[in-house]
Amino acid sequence: MPKATVISLVNMKGGDVNGTGRPGTRSAIAGILILSAAAIGFLIWLLYVHQAPSQFALRLRFLPALNAVLNGLSASSLCLGFFFVMRRRLDAHRVSMIAAFAFSSLFLVSYIVNHALHGNTLFPHVGAIRTVYLGILSSHIILSVVALPLVLTTFFFSLSGRFPQHKRIARFTFPIWLYVSVTGVVVYALLSAYAY
Repeated sequence: MPKATVISLVNMKGGDVNGTGRPGTRSAIAGILILSAAAIGFLIWLLYVHQAPSQFALRLRFLPALNAVLNGLSASSLCLGFFFVMRRRLDAHRVSMIAAFAFSSLFLVSYIVNHALHGNTLFPHVGAIRTVYLGILSSHIILSVVALPLVLTTFFFSLSGRFPQHKRIARFTFPIWLYVSVTGVVVYALLSAYAY
């Protein structure tokens, strides 16, 4: 079989692109979007359909604080990663961004466990502080939905050596991811002050 035919067959399956050994961009992006949609669908079910069992109400009550710490560590790692890339210290940038991804991933696991055990925490106060809280929470939720596929796509481009694409999308991913991480801490601080 001629080499061109083999490469074409591999491309049709989303594999090799032009014989480079790298996965096809469209297949990878499609996979990221499917994975992101599934994760978001699961979280919607967890938050709005799942009923937390009452026997677990007093267990692992430290999880909201842990979530805030993990968000803070993610935000700090993101800022370090930005600092390093601006100074062309690419190895340090890579380590910082992998750390940010790891902290965000641990946050997601902790968040899922917390909501599976305890359900939602409602903000008990009314007035201006409730408006501020709901505004921050709403923007946090909406941008976290946007951040998930952006973060995964940015990592895909970096890990597959597509640095021009990585750089282009990272300009959008970085501020959204940072905002989501910082507002996660702010949401916890407001709940801690008024609800816990």
